Amino acid sequence: MSFDDPSSDTPLLFQPLKIRSVTIPNRVMVSPMCQYHSIDGAPTEWQEAHLGRLAMGAPGIIFGEETAVEARGRKTYECAGIYNDRHIPAYRKLTDFQKALGAVPALQIGHCGRKAGCNGAVKDWAPLGPEDAAEGRPPWPGLAPTAIPYGPGFMDPKAMDAADIKAVLEAFYEATRRGLDAGYDIIEVHGAHGYLLHQFLSPISNRRNDSYGGDREGRMRFPLEVVETVRRAWPEDKPLFYRLSAVDGAGGIWDLEDSVALSHALKARGVDMIDCSSGGIPGDSDMPPVPRVPGYQVPFAARIKQEVDIPTIAVGLITNAAQAEEILTTGQADIAALARELLWNADWPLHAARDLGMDPFKLQNREYAHRLEIRRNHESLTINQGGAETKAAFEALLGPSA
Repeated sequence: MSFDDPSSDTPLLFQPLKIRSVTIPNRVMVSPMCQYHSIDGAPTEWQEAHLGRLAMGAPGIIFGEETAVEARGRKTYECAGIYNDRHIPAYRKLTDFQKALGAVPALQIGHCGRKAGCNGAVKDWAPLGPEDAAEGRPPWPGLAPTAIPYGPGFMDPKAMDAADIKAVLEAFYEATRRGLDAGYDIIEVHGAHGYLLHQFLSPISNRRNDSYGGDREGRMRFPLEVVETVRRAWPEDKPLFYRLSAVDGAGGIWDLEDSVALSHALKARGVDMIDCSSGGIPGDSDMPPVPRVPGYQVPFAARIKQEVDIPTIAVGLITNAAQAEEILTTGQADIAALARELLWNADWPLHAARDLGMDPFKLQNREYAHRLEIRRNHESLTINQGGAETKAAFEALLGPSA
């Protein structure tokens, strides 16, 4: 993996980064954002517009959304999935466009586990109920390490037996294969936010007494088997990321020390980058909530990077160019990931380049940049002409007044 060039005048945020055989044009990453607009797992015109809009802003890496490896592994009926070969052409359409604009398309695969059977974000992920069932959207039981429901109103999940574990591992393998056929260059295993792999890690949700539970090593076993499975299916020359929740969340048990240990094990299994997030499994311990301040997850990325000697991704209220550049130049992380800020300003990477003293039009697609360069030249010409000369020109064009 190649890192920054200290001799370059280019801000580190916009220096390329090579991971295995994939060269990322800059260190701005579109973080995965669930859209709840898929139909039976497949992306629709919504994802085409959403991701196309983001690609126009010239980020280095574009993740779409958490993508389920099997149908029952979706939280909602509208969640994305890549559990059937018929999904491949629709995703290929997305990746082809992103590559045409110079971005690296990335796929995050996961399984919701016991979070199955709920509504989307605009309904605050409320569990599906009788009214939904009457409309043809009944809830369904999820899978989990232990049969503990996610929360009030959720169905009791099925505690996974050996056959379930084998089936989910196979689903991750096949989803990885489909991701390759769909044109993705980076794949990320979603092990955060209270999803199935995180459920195995946390003692709050994993109370098994077999080899997949008990101590930390046992609770890490299934997530590590998933990573091994994905690494086998994914080409050796392509990068593999892992997203983890560095801490469970308010009242949780899994903590940063546990995440450091997990990261050592992930590195040994061929993971190239740790994508550092937090939260998803609350409990009643004295673990405090993570303060939602600018860059609130950066310290997690910094600690894992330092102690494990593995590249990390920082995310969480990164909103301005100087902040992102400082995260990278101080060695706290290797990639700056944004989500909601890009929903507000899809051209954030271009504006960040400008703010850091670069010519943003060199990063932008030529169809847009050409016209904006012309406007910039006209603005410069107007300033140089001065008021009197401009007034005389308009008087000549308008002719004598009535």
